[in-house]
Amino acid sequence: MDVIYIMWLRQLKKYFRSKSRIVGSLGQPLLFLLAFGFGFGAVFKKAGAGNYMQFLAPGIIIMSVLFTAIFSGIDVIWDRQFGFLKETMVAPVSRFQIMLGKTLGGATVASIQGVIVFVLTLIVGFRPHDLILLPLGAIVVFLVAILFTSLGIALASTMEDMQGFQLIMNFLVMPIFFLSGALFPLEGLPKVMDIIAMLDPLSYGVDGLRFSFIGSEAVFGMTTDMVVLFLLAAALLGIGSRLFERIQV
Repeated sequence: MDVIYIMWLRQLKKYFRSKSRIVGSLGQPLLFLLAFGFGFGAVFKKAGAGNYMQFLAPGIIIMSVLFTAIFSGIDVIWDRQFGFLKETMVAPVSRFQIMLGKTLGGATVASIQGVIVFVLTLIVGFRPHDLILLPLGAIVVFLVAILFTSLGIALASTMEDMQGFQLIMNFLVMPIFFLSGALFPLEGLPKVMDIIAMLDPLSYGVDGLRFSFIGSEAVFGMTTDMVVLFLLAAALLGIGSRLFERIQV
């Protein structure tokens, strides 16, 4: 347990120590909120779909969690290149505990990032539907953070090149985000798009957070959202730990 705590604390210290990283990571969510929220707000309202900012905000919060979580895998490659990972791996402790600590640390950082973006959405006009459901939204955010932090670490465990990791992450992250329904409703999509959205794990996070924050009816059902997120997070945590244990340093 000491190893898990140390790795978790190290991830948090690295995050809070880099003020430029915190500020820089807010640029993209803020751009999406302003450009899409106000740019398409009038069109969305004329279509009879209501306030677009209310619809968009949960998707942007999940987006910030996704990007922060999945790119936490870069720390594994960084630690390998600078020798810190070798020192950690030769210690008489379980590699699973090391990976679990890194995952929990990355997920905590991603969740904090989500909270910061949530505050930004309040500033630009978003208002939660029911404060009682906010804790449920927090659970959804943390499950999404665990899921994609595990995925990032799993992929980073198979690579030694940081540039290669960034290319693969961009190839995965952007489709995962844009096809999740974060920017558009999932109802009434063509059959092919409907199937793709169902296969996209982020769709369940966006759906669950939208239900928690704006009270809209969950497309997949809140129970389904939570079960899918929990099972995928557990599965990727297991896969990530196996790949992490096989790292050659």
